[in-house]
Amino acid sequence: MDLSNLKPAEGATHSDKRIGRGQGSGKGGTSTRGHKGAKSRSGYKRKRGFEGGQMPLFRRVPKFGFKNINRVEYRGVNVDAIQKLVDTKKLQEISIEVLIENGLVSKNDKVKILGRGELSAKVDITAHAFSATAVKLIEANGGTTTTI
Repeated sequence: MDLSNLKPAEGATHSDKRIGRGQGSGKGGTSTRGHKGAKSRSGYKRKRGFEGGQMPLFRRVPKFGFKNINRVEYRGVNVDAIQKLVDTKKLQEISIEVLIENGLVSKNDKVKILGRGELSAKVDITAHAFSATAVKLIEANGGTTTTI
């Protein structure tokens, strides 16, 4: 026995219905589609969310809120993460390129430095935005913040 003579068990498969092959086939006329209606037509495809003519859910439920098209999405990097980076890599200047290399942000992110944690090193940081607490912590240690 090998793969070339494998076949399904007896009675496990059935031959396909030959639909729409004339009256003599026993499946002619309406070709098992019933009478009239959308489902009997060729090319029928039910629309997404269609509920048989009942008012669909997406139209029954009220809409609210809006999406601000001018919103700028920042990737936050906290001061404690920068302190850890300074401890391990011995850096004095941190730019977006450094953050990308160390896996804290990806190359298309806009970066905002946030103020969680402690900072004990003097660091010059370049980023797209800074929170007020982050600026306080960085400048308290003699570091500088540069906004791109």
